[in-house]
Amino acid sequence: MTSYPQETVAAHMEQPVSVRWTLASLSLSTLLASLGVSIANVGLPTLTQAFSASFQEVQWVVLAYLLAITTLIISVGKLGDIVGRRKLLLAGIALFTIASGLCGAAPHLSWLVAARALQGLGAAVMMALALALVGEVVPKEKTGSLMGLLGTFSAIGTALGPSLGGALIAGSGWRAIFLVMVPIGLLALLLAYHTLPVDRPATRAGRPGFDVIGTLALVFTLGAYALAMTIGRGSFGATNLVLLLAAVFGMYLFLLVESRTGSPLVDFAMLRQSSLRSGLATSMLVATVMMATLVVGPFYLSLGLRLDAALVGLVMSAGPVVSALTGVPAGRLVDRFGVWCMAATGLGAMVAGCLALSLVQKALGVAGYIMPLVILTGGYALFQAANNTAVMKNAKPEQRGTVSGLLNLSRNLGLITGASMMGAVFSFAAASESEAAAAAGMRVTFAVATVLVVMAIAVAVASHAVVVRSKSQEAQ
Repeated sequence: MTSYPQETVAAHMEQPVSVRWTLASLSLSTLLASLGVSIANVGLPTLTQAFSASFQEVQWVVLAYLLAITTLIISVGKLGDIVGRRKLLLAGIALFTIASGLCGAAPHLSWLVAARALQGLGAAVMMALALALVGEVVPKEKTGSLMGLLGTFSAIGTALGPSLGGALIAGSGWRAIFLVMVPIGLLALLLAYHTLPVDRPATRAGRPGFDVIGTLALVFTLGAYALAMTIGRGSFGATNLVLLLAAVFGMYLFLLVESRTGSPLVDFAMLRQSSLRSGLATSMLVATVMMATLVVGPFYLSLGLRLDAALVGLVMSAGPVVSALTGVPAGRLVDRFGVWCMAATGLGAMVAGCLALSLVQKALGVAGYIMPLVILTGGYALFQAANNTAVMKNAKPEQRGTVSGLLNLSRNLGLITGASMMGAVFSFAAASESEAAAAAGMRVTFAVATVLVVMAIAVAVASHAVVVRSKSQEAQ
């Protein structure tokens, strides 16, 4: 099944069993990419002891992975459009699997960080191309269901990481948290090899060149921005400012290069589409908000409600669990009621959740935190399914990899920005480590989050008005 005539591809993909196995391979790839983030976080304290290193040194085990994804995800999406998505996805899964083995065999910290960067490159390929292959697996009217499915497996990977990682470290040591991904990666590679549709000849005939200079300029820009937002652990000093200025210079350089090359990494004509601009902007805004639950939540639970570490972890798992349970139903609702209706409903639920968290009272205890969190996370899952569906359905077949990369990048930049900005808002509002200060920080942070979601609603409404007006003019 690894190769067959082009005329049989459509017939092959119409077989339900084959489609299910293809979806399984894409879902497993998505799970692995998210598991690679969450499973490593729980191992950081152990790694500081194993390598006799500081926390600042060990945090590069996580940062190298995230930086590789953030800086390269557009480039690998574009490369998939050029050389073939099936071929590159297989290479990405193989690289992720090999790098996982190298992480588990690392004799020293620098080896581990380098291997994590390679693992992040593989994850970038899996994240971008799993989403891009949606249009080749299911018809457009079923896109929402598959987006919900991929969202579910991403949430499962996020939720599974801490508990699985903790159990593996306790039973077999830190190397096991990386080695466990080797057999899963091999299974994903086997499934993908036998089930993914063959690359269309059009992707190989007359293929454009790959924009190497533009890629390097974008990697420099995104890397500088990501470092500016993450180093310093909540403080913003001279180093952060220099990196932010470097990111601004890098963006100018990138735009200059792209305007002069014959085969740009990003075709800016795509951004003339109102739906794409809106989808990217709203994705970044809501990801910034969701990061607040991960950054601020633990401080409120531990300082404001005085929960121990085990209970904090249990309460924090409510978000990923809700995402996992609501992903597939959200996708089906999108297919049934349409992307605009469900995107608006999801954003409305997010506003309600953020408002409830901004008004939370200590007297309500854990329930006062979990109930708004469930509303917020459920709304996010619904919005994500609708937004991803809208963006990917409108993408041209030859640009799906690039568009998927842009969509994933907007989310990652939102998460990075949220970690820095929302953490800074909380630190400013909570002047001390008292219970009252933690509650005040919580309220101010989610008041800001409410404003960000309202901004996302304004962007979505404006874009929808443009689309409706355009369709009205075409009808006339």
